[in-house]
Amino acid sequence: MVGSPWLARRRELAYVGAILRLRNRSAELGLPRTIVRRDAGSWALQNALERRGLGPVAGVDEAGRGACAGPLVVAACVLRAGESRRFDGLTDSKLLTARAREHWFETVRESAVEYRVVSLAPSEVDSLGVHVANLEGMRRAVAGLDLHPGYVLTDGFRVEGLGAPSVAVRKGDRAAGCVAAASVLAKVSRDRMMAELHVSFPGYGFDVHKGYSTARHSEALRLHGPTTHHRWSYSNVVESALAHGMRSPRGDSSKPGLFDAFDQAVMDNGGTTIGHPWTDQ
Repeated sequence: MVGSPWLARRRELAYVGAILRLRNRSAELGLPRTIVRRDAGSWALQNALERRGLGPVAGVDEAGRGACAGPLVVAACVLRAGESRRFDGLTDSKLLTARAREHWFETVRESAVEYRVVSLAPSEVDSLGVHVANLEGMRRAVAGLDLHPGYVLTDGFRVEGLGAPSVAVRKGDRAAGCVAAASVLAKVSRDRMMAELHVSFPGYGFDVHKGYSTARHSEALRLHGPTTHHRWSYSNVVESALAHGMRSPRGDSSKPGLFDAFDQAVMDNGGTTIGHPWTDQ
């Protein structure tokens, strides 16, 4: 449940970890100690960085990490400091209904100081591996910003080579407004790509499951085998291909079957349907 005490505690712990890392970074740079109020909401980290002259702050997040078909999409976004009211209700895209995501997608695009969305094709995910591809996508998204960020907040894990100081924030798409904005940009952009892919491959239901390993998708793989838009480095795709006597179309797929589409280490809960009812009225 979105408003549960357990989730509130998880958010608080995420803040504490991020704030400690931020203070350590401030100490390294010889800056005064950064004070972040616990009740400051999802803008606490960005506001603290801006106050210390480390802005503009960019948030980065991805969509499609756990899918076994379709691209991996990464977005970077810079929101204007002091506009928290405009983005009241913006959170992790996985906690929003489809209609809510569309609302925030347009709001972010209209109001963001700067944003960039990049896409990595399934062939590149196969070649690099999903995690390395994810890191590379984050670098490309940040590098593509016309406005060079003074600091970058990434969701979940540290990323080297961003060209600016950065800190990894656990559940960053729920703890930082700019990361939540990037989450929405990436998710909606990718969903639209998958809807377009459905037109060419209507038998797979890409418009519904968006390439994730749902029961319907698994049944389509059993019946038809994988397409060139599937990730041939995922074990369930390889298993389906073998059953149909198909060979990988990837000339550079180094480790076919390396990733398990049901492994929580690569899943990103793309099918979550929890949302904010006020956007669906």
